[in-house]
Amino acid sequence: MKLAKTITLLGALIMAGIIGYAFAVGDFGAEGAKLVAMPWGIVSLVDLYTGFTLFSGWIVYREKSLPVTALWILAVMTLGAFAMSLYAFLALQASGGDWKKFWLGNRAY
Repeated sequence: MKLAKTITLLGALIMAGIIGYAFAVGDFGAEGAKLVAMPWGIVSLVDLYTGFTLFSGWIVYREKSLPVTALWILAVMTLGAFAMSLYAFLALQASGGDWKKFWLGNRAY
């Protein structure tokens, strides 16, 4: 479980840094327009949001609070792998070393 925590924490930190870099240096509107103008850009976005949706399904299954679930899904849809890494890290922390509780959340027992 320690390896999983390390990987998820590293993922969150790397994504936080790269998102900060992109906002500081990039032009979200202009670059986004170029991305959606290309067929492979569209494929990449559909692939990305398919993954976000699947991960969000896991959040819906694990969480019992609708407001918490909605906030996490919003975070995943806007912040991507940063939010997913953070969610997984926090789920690992809350599981107390129990993989069943990590995967199933409140439905584990």
